[in-house]
Amino acid sequence: MSEIEICQLADSENEIWNQYVNQSNDSTFFHLAQWQTIFDKVLGHRSYYLMAKAGNDVVGVFPLMNVKSKLFGNALISVPFGVYGGAIANDESIYKVSSERAVKLANELGVDYVEVREQQEAAVASMDWQEKGLYVTFQKELFDTEEENFKAIPRKQRAVVRKGIDYGLISEWDTNAERFYAMYSGSVRNLGTPVLSKKYYQALLDTFGDKCRVLTILDKGVPVSSVLNFYFKNQVLPFYGGGPAQARVCKANDFMCWELMRLSVAQGVKVFDFGRSKDGAGSYRFKKHWGFSPEPLHYRFHLVNAKSIPDLSLTNPKYQLAIKIWQKMPLPMTHIVGPMIARDFG
Repeated sequence: MSEIEICQLADSENEIWNQYVNQSNDSTFFHLAQWQTIFDKVLGHRSYYLMAKAGNDVVGVFPLMNVKSKLFGNALISVPFGVYGGAIANDESIYKVSSERAVKLANELGVDYVEVREQQEAAVASMDWQEKGLYVTFQKELFDTEEENFKAIPRKQRAVVRKGIDYGLISEWDTNAERFYAMYSGSVRNLGTPVLSKKYYQALLDTFGDKCRVLTILDKGVPVSSVLNFYFKNQVLPFYGGGPAQARVCKANDFMCWELMRLSVAQGVKVFDFGRSKDGAGSYRFKKHWGFSPEPLHYRFHLVNAKSIPDLSLTNPKYQLAIKIWQKMPLPMTHIVGPMIARDFG
């Protein structure tokens, strides 16, 4: 093999980057080159997309973004606002070279730390990296028919889904983020979390095309729940979703998960990825009720200027007062203030 060269992705190289991502067994939706546009132009963060080449051949990629904030510190993350990331490479030696280049970049930028969000354990162990086992992911292969998938839902959860069906709920695909944002922003406000701007979610739809779609659930014509989904290879990942209090009454969120699963099978999707949850959290219990088994995620950190691994979790005691205040804030105000905070949260 030719000598390995690590270079930064040029705009003209997006296609060859994505060709590599699409053929890799270890890649995820969050490795796609289009995220660079989202981070640079929509969120205003500097991205560093490292591409490993052997001659003219791409042999590895490592997407990194520099999230710099007065509130939350200065970090190099792969990838922020996503649940997966990290280096993917043809072999361990290329993975190691890419990781070493990321550390060198972190030192050049003077960040507090590097955070890499990988699904698998690191291909190369190193004493310079620390792992934090805070999150798990839930993925499940789907059956070929609607009947088989419905029967695979545990009995109690299946009964909840039936209540939503009997309630007369229906679904619609949306072409923009309007209805989704109205419901999702209220949902995360109630959790005490700042929301990103509507521009961000619309940019996802515009940038990724048919790889990003919104499904909205209606009760007698009134939207009660909505979810923005990512599609990659043969998988669907419901990533941002929520609804008002009425959603709990009519079981809209449960119906929404089933409806997305049902429609996805009809579109040829083979894997339902329920995404990341913190062990023991409400979303963790919800996903287990569907019969999904948790698998640990491997988030690793390299400390540069930081003395310890950061804790930006909402369970961190120092954020509890801010969460309570945010939950009482008028929704229109969260649309103004929230994006300025959320863009730096990563």
